[in-house]
Amino acid sequence: MKARHKKATHRPLVLASVVMGMFMAAIEGTIIATAMPSIVADLGGFHLFSWAFSIYLLMQAVTIPIYGKLADLYGRKPVFVGGVAVFLIGSLLCGFAQSMTQLIVFRLIQGLGAGAVQPIAMTIVGDIYSLEERGKIQGYLASVWGLSSIIGPALGGFFVQYAHWAWVFWVNVPVGLLAAAGLMLFLREDVEKKKRQLDFPGSLLLFLLIGSAMVVFVQGGVRWPWFSTPVLLLTVFFLIAFVLFIQVERRSPEPVVPLGMWKKRTIAVANIGSVLTGALMMGVSTFLPTYVQGVLEKSPTQAGFVLAMMSIGWPLASTISGRLMTRTGFRPLALVGGVFLILGAFVFLTMRESFGPFWPAGGAFLIGVGMGLATTTFVVAVQNAVEWRERGAATASNMFARIVGTTIGASLLGGVLNNRLSAYFQANPVDGTVLDIGLADQILDPEKRQALDTAITETVQNGLVISLHSVYTGVFVLAILSMISMALWPRGEKRRAGTSA
Repeated sequence: MKARHKKATHRPLVLASVVMGMFMAAIEGTIIATAMPSIVADLGGFHLFSWAFSIYLLMQAVTIPIYGKLADLYGRKPVFVGGVAVFLIGSLLCGFAQSMTQLIVFRLIQGLGAGAVQPIAMTIVGDIYSLEERGKIQGYLASVWGLSSIIGPALGGFFVQYAHWAWVFWVNVPVGLLAAAGLMLFLREDVEKKKRQLDFPGSLLLFLLIGSAMVVFVQGGVRWPWFSTPVLLLTVFFLIAFVLFIQVERRSPEPVVPLGMWKKRTIAVANIGSVLTGALMMGVSTFLPTYVQGVLEKSPTQAGFVLAMMSIGWPLASTISGRLMTRTGFRPLALVGGVFLILGAFVFLTMRESFGPFWPAGGAFLIGVGMGLATTTFVVAVQNAVEWRERGAATASNMFARIVGTTIGASLLGGVLNNRLSAYFQANPVDGTVLDIGLADQILDPEKRQALDTAITETVQNGLVISLHSVYTGVFVLAILSMISMALWPRGEKRRAGTSA
């Protein structure tokens, strides 16, 4: 049926509000990375450094499915505005943090609000635009993420150098207020009035099972060995919570995650593809700057340029896919995206120092094109596969799958890098001394690299080349698996033309 709020909604202004909200959430992931060294120097607590990122990601992942269900029950507007409010409170508090522990607590609040922004924004687009329009609009939203990855690091560096690191967080406030105000004033939705029964047991179990899994992925192989007691206990806890969650959801009249939705082949394939492409993306964005700076000995600016090529290819392909989607259907576009992912991964697999920075830049561009074609298709197809009352949960499930993928990719591929580098140092001691893996940090700093002995520099760089080759072998395998998942896409899927199913 058609959405009853369609005619009363001012679509351009709602879209502008959605874009501002997404930009606020997207830039937070890149702007803080540049400022973190200054934050640590000011607050101390270097040993807690990774938790400032991990806790934000954890809370965002945990809350995305819950917010998606709440948006289906109570409407998109109150959930989006409430999420922005919590995010802005966390942002304000982060700027006033007096210790790393306080910052981590305030980042938790930020992540609690961030879980509502991206999935609900994309759900709103699915509500107010028809399928023919939706692909093009999703291309615009993808451009927001590409733009934020370019602007974020530069803006973070500007605040640190000319103002104070607190502005990295406070800059969110005016943007978030404008986004919330725009939605409150110009989005009209007529949610069916009936008694709601929230799935509190399911929400709690979802929080526990996702939380335990994400902590394992974030800390396993980094802070704790993979077969250590904490990892094993958390894994057992996850399995118990998972079994209980399935039982509770099957009985709940308003399940936070409608399990029947996952029986739809389109949704299952799109979400599996999102996990794989999310992991692949992290293999590129996390480790490519290490190769450019540590092996090619280029500046951080040049490393940023190489990585930015992915941010250029992504929105370009998203826009193109949006225009072609109604003509070709979802499956062909997803398959073409898979081909580009494989081509880009092959470029990384064949990298040589003599090729210079333009070779990995080309690979990053191809990966960006593949991600733009695939992810846009995933989101629109998932929204198109369900009715309005499930669209929030369906969109949230896809966003959650991608975040899980990025976390798995960063953790597992990071473990591959560390293990291979450590093994290389063990097999190639310098003057009888086994090098410490921490020397890789010094290779990334031009001044510290100059101070190192030539033999040490060469050994570390050779170790990085071999280790990163293993990482990009993993990326290539992920690209192949992504292509296989896309090949499982149902043929001749029905495409709804209406604004709201």
